[in-house]
Amino acid sequence: MRITKTGWITERILLLGREESNVYLLKGEENTIVGGGMISIVPDLLEQLADFGVEESSITRLLILHTHFDHCGIAPFLAKRWPQLKVVASKRGKELLGNPKVVESIAVLSQSLIAEASLEGKAEELGLAFDGVEVHDTVEGGEKVNWGGVELEIIDAQGHSSDSIAAYMPSEKALFASDAGGIPFGDSVFAAGNSNFAKYQQTLERFSEYDVEIHLAEHYGAFTGEDAKAFMPKSIQAARETLKLMEESYSRTGDAEASTKELTDLIMKSAPDYFLPKEVMAMVIGQMMRYIAKTHAGG
Repeated sequence: MRITKTGWITERILLLGREESNVYLLKGEENTIVGGGMISIVPDLLEQLADFGVEESSITRLLILHTHFDHCGIAPFLAKRWPQLKVVASKRGKELLGNPKVVESIAVLSQSLIAEASLEGKAEELGLAFDGVEVHDTVEGGEKVNWGGVELEIIDAQGHSSDSIAAYMPSEKALFASDAGGIPFGDSVFAAGNSNFAKYQQTLERFSEYDVEIHLAEHYGAFTGEDAKAFMPKSIQAARETLKLMEESYSRTGDAEASTKELTDLIMKSAPDYFLPKEVMAMVIGQMMRYIAKTHAGG
């Protein structure tokens, strides 16, 4: 089963946000939010917490699985609103969020999301802007944490980004993979090996070793039952096909920029309603194509 609407997936996992940007509340003696989301979901998130009867004061941690602009956008606002909140990321994630250039880039992209969603008035009312956030604690692959009754195993998940981690909740057999597990869109999976495609594929194989009954993406919803079990094999196959497509394009063009344009046009034509605008998609494809070019050069 695929779930894209907000609501309780299990008695302990609550899907929040919008279809294109999902975060998850994990219920314990203290509550944790997994996923940093897009800045544009903040008004929805506040309404949803009230609708589902979740006391904001009960949320003590926000776990950011990687620091791309669409996965950490809500963090500064929530950290200011909730003084009890501890923001958690990988060590590399903390480094990136401490870099003024990275913060500036996230701020620009976040502002574009606010404009695209026509939320300028609401943003001004709430003081909504990405102006940096302090990471209070860090976690790394192999660690097991217990945050107020919320038990998670942290998984190293590099490849989508240099700071990617994932989380597995044994009690629910739930994998919070974020984009490191592939991005569902329609009936397909977008292979998102942005920073290092080989490591991305290794991460997918690592995920496949877990007993997963719930797969939780941060774009376009969650999967349960047989659909959850089928997601990772599907993502692994999508990665193989994408790698072949990129290799064939680069072998033909011999130019990363030309292949980036070719593949961006192809993907946007096949998925015109994808949440990323064409210029951002081109940046993503460009990152992957530069990796392909580097491997061809023997670097």
